Amino acid sequence: MMKKTMMFVAVLAVWLCVLTGAPLAAEKQLASGDALPVIKLPVPQTPAAKSYLGLTGGESFAVSQIKTEVLIIEIFNMYCSNCQREAPRVNELYRLISKDTNLKGKIKMMGIGAGNTPLEVEVFRKNYQVLFSLFPDEDYAVHKSVGEVRTPFFICAKRNADGSLKVFHTNKGGFPDAAQFLKEIVTSSGL
Repeated sequence: MMKKTMMFVAVLAVWLCVLTGAPLAAEKQLASGDALPVIKLPVPQTPAAKSYLGLTGGESFAVSQIKTEVLIIEIFNMYCSNCQREAPRVNELYRLISKDTNLKGKIKMMGIGAGNTPLEVEVFRKNYQVLFSLFPDEDYAVHKSVGEVRTPFFICAKRNADGSLKVFHTNKGGFPDAAQFLKEIVTSSGL
């Protein structure tokens, strides 16, 4: 009886971690000063998405190929209620960047759906009217490379002289005000 109880408690703990997004073990999450890991994704199909990211042909690309000085990556999951709740503020952040002639082109945004299929990412994009590129991470490869973070998680990286990207800011969870978050990004990046 004791073994069954212990097994039940262990299984319950694992499921709670899975459902809440808590890491099962202590992973090193990306932090300020870290190099952004190599992230390969499929090239977007729409000309507008390719143009926004500054990509040309090919089937896949490395995130470091995106033509920008600062890149904001949102790690999300379509089933994450916090990601759903944050979507309007994230869209507002995108709009603020797009409207500012000093920042447009210098800061770009993208989202990566941890554990999400292309269909799930597309459903999230449509439901929350996301204007920037979203990519599936069906096998959690990107999610694992950034430390199996809880969602939403924002990674802000700046381009180095050699073309690599260095993390200068991370944000666990959402942000209360898009304009304030953008101001923090601009200040922290030195733009």
